[in-house]
Amino acid sequence: MTPERFAALTSRFAQLCVGVVGDFSLDRYLDIDPAKAETSLETGLPVHNVTRVRCSPGAAGNIVQNLGALGTGKLWPVGFCGEDGEGFELLRALRAVPGVSLDNFLRTPDRRTFTYTKPLRHTPSQPPVELSRLDIKNWVPTPADVEGELCSALQDLAPEFDALIVMDQAGVPGCGVITRAVLKTVREISLAHPRLVILADSRHGLGSFPPLVFKMNAAEFAALNGTSATASQPEIMAGADRLAQASQRAVFITLAERGIIGAAPGEPAGHVPALPVRGAIDIVGAGDAVTAVLTLALAAGATLGEAMQLAQAAASLVIHQLGTTGSARVPEIKALLFK
Repeated sequence: MTPERFAALTSRFAQLCVGVVGDFSLDRYLDIDPAKAETSLETGLPVHNVTRVRCSPGAAGNIVQNLGALGTGKLWPVGFCGEDGEGFELLRALRAVPGVSLDNFLRTPDRRTFTYTKPLRHTPSQPPVELSRLDIKNWVPTPADVEGELCSALQDLAPEFDALIVMDQAGVPGCGVITRAVLKTVREISLAHPRLVILADSRHGLGSFPPLVFKMNAAEFAALNGTSATASQPEIMAGADRLAQASQRAVFITLAERGIIGAAPGEPAGHVPALPVRGAIDIVGAGDAVTAVLTLALAAGATLGEAMQLAQAAASLVIHQLGTTGSARVPEIKALLFK
């Protein structure tokens, strides 16, 4: 990719309207100073003193945050949070993202806000260390009336979208945003708008999803493809070709330090290697950055190879942001690719 082609593609990001439907979480970081450690007089247990609390959008929210950082023109989050303190913090974090409209984001007493609380121990001259995480999830199925509001919002917004991202990260299937009813609506939108870029990513696997652009890691691909999780790169590429041909949609498989593989109907699978590591890394949020960049690049008219090249640069930037749910910006990607 030349600098001129990079500029042509990324300049289109500001013209795009992107929807993100899925599980929005609050990422709450508790920064701990070990020098202030104490022992509880009541229990005799260690006391970790928190010196700072940081909140940011996580899961589908981190995808929105990455899209905003990349300069996307208009962002429509479609999801929910609870009427709780975590929901207040999540909404405040989402409002800070450029281009976001929360008109179709639900706040409901029938759901708890999906939350990752991450205690981080900070020691001078060392990378932060994450202690045991505390999660808040919904453990009962999403109510039908909440599903109905989500489906109606998607149907109403679909004509405005240049791209749609479907993000399934709920702890329990059926208890988050991506329910059977919501997937049925996504399928209807894909049939009614065949030129719309719709990219799906699911922690629970994509086997029940309609034909969309699939993005998954190697283990998820192995489960979907019925192959070994230790398959070689040529085997994964062959499987990606078969899946893309069967679905008539592009397929992307992330391989961590081995890079990314992509295939599309009528186009042989390709591979883009990961960029070299430049010090300590933290992989939190890298997959979300890849999802955001792949979607924007495809909607902007990038080729499969160009989309993967941009995505790998974004992932490289994010993994070098320690102790946070990171994001990448266009000038940073440019500097990394053309240094």
